[in-house]
Amino acid sequence: MANRSELNYPVRLLVILKYFGQLCLILSALTVVPCIASLFFREYLYTLVYGLIVLATAIGGWLLSLLKAPQKMQVNEALVLVVGIFLFVPLMMSLPLMMSGLSFVDALFEAVSGATTTGLSMIEDVNAVPPLTLFARSWMQWYGGLGIVVFSLALLMSSGSVSKTLIKTGTEANDLVGGTKMHARRILYVYLLFTIVGVAGLLLLGINGSDTFSLVFASVSTGGFAPYNDSLASLGWGAQTFIIALCFLSATSLPFYHRLYKEKWKITMDAVQVSALFVCGLIAACALMLFWAFDPAALLLAFSAQTTTGFSNVDVASLNPASKLILIVSMFIGGGIGSTAGGIKILRLLIMIKVIASIVKKTATPAHAVEDTRIYHFKIQKSEQRNALIIIALFGVVITLSWLPFIAMDYDPLDSLFEVVSATATTGLSAGVTAPELPVLLKLILCADMYLGRLEIVPWLVIASKMTWFGKRMEGS
Repeated sequence: MANRSELNYPVRLLVILKYFGQLCLILSALTVVPCIASLFFREYLYTLVYGLIVLATAIGGWLLSLLKAPQKMQVNEALVLVVGIFLFVPLMMSLPLMMSGLSFVDALFEAVSGATTTGLSMIEDVNAVPPLTLFARSWMQWYGGLGIVVFSLALLMSSGSVSKTLIKTGTEANDLVGGTKMHARRILYVYLLFTIVGVAGLLLLGINGSDTFSLVFASVSTGGFAPYNDSLASLGWGAQTFIIALCFLSATSLPFYHRLYKEKWKITMDAVQVSALFVCGLIAACALMLFWAFDPAALLLAFSAQTTTGFSNVDVASLNPASKLILIVSMFIGGGIGSTAGGIKILRLLIMIKVIASIVKKTATPAHAVEDTRIYHFKIQKSEQRNALIIIALFGVVITLSWLPFIAMDYDPLDSLFEVVSATATTGLSAGVTAPELPVLLKLILCADMYLGRLEIVPWLVIASKMTWFGKRMEGS
């Protein structure tokens, strides 16, 4: 989270438009992939639609990128920019989804779920839509996951010391734009490696080509869109295990792998997060097994929830209340900071535990005693403690306020809570509430939850802040 001192200057419209234009150029290039895929699937009408999107975003992006604007970007401008592009992408990608027979609201819901890597779906029968649609929505999750990691790491560069240890190795760029480009390259290498390994692995396991790409895109992004009605249930244990393992790798801090390569086995905050993620997933799995007569299927579902991927190997709606509560807790916690996973993040959970332990310990120590709060040997600054607790509290507020309308409209309280947490944690597991017959108001609430959870709420507060838009301009801008 950015410090208040870094948000004193209002955003500059020219900066927002110029970089928005550059992002549109990237979106145009990314949309070429489903456009080419439509030729492979012989869906030529989709080729026309995707082609028009490619052309429109390329021309619009090129014109905006020509604007003269300062090169250095403020943190609040980055926040406004990322909100803008996450709103823009689903609107554009709703058009081809509507061609699959979805209403505008359902197509928008599907696109928001894709861009935010959530995985909740309004498509009841995947066999009733073109295979291209399944490929395209998973592809949207793939680049949505990559984009959010790059964005979150860029913001971490202006955070506290513990946060910086998650991304820094060697000489770093000091400005937000330069640093983002540096980290984007590192993340892209890891992301592409996981994707290539995932495709090769599933092909060797006998999954057909189109389904392989859809599953890998949804796994690496921890998105969870599956090309089958039963998610992973119809796949063999080997394929299920491989997919969940890929999800676990992606739910850990992606810079961890770069640091591992550079610094070998030196203990880092990334390593602490990986260990904690595995322990949390294992605890959830053991708890589920107690209610499932030690069914090994619980292990995969627990890690799917913990990594906020959302693949399932059972009918989640039929689970007992205790099992649903376990999954709710796992989804709420989520994966590691710097990963494609959602939730409050493992690091914030560790900080909260340390803060609570510190409060309890102070009751038995002298009033003048001063003790650092640490995770392993990493000191946690007061600002980082405050920010972590604020994010956790904001997640709780959003979930509570979103849950109330479902209860008011007579939906099952536990199933409604499950759905709201799944949307806010960008998980995608469903207790059966998400469906085309869901009232439009509740669909829009879940869309808002996906947006709020994916961007961790703060950017939306920045958008709503008066000082983001009005005030003294930075000199030279």
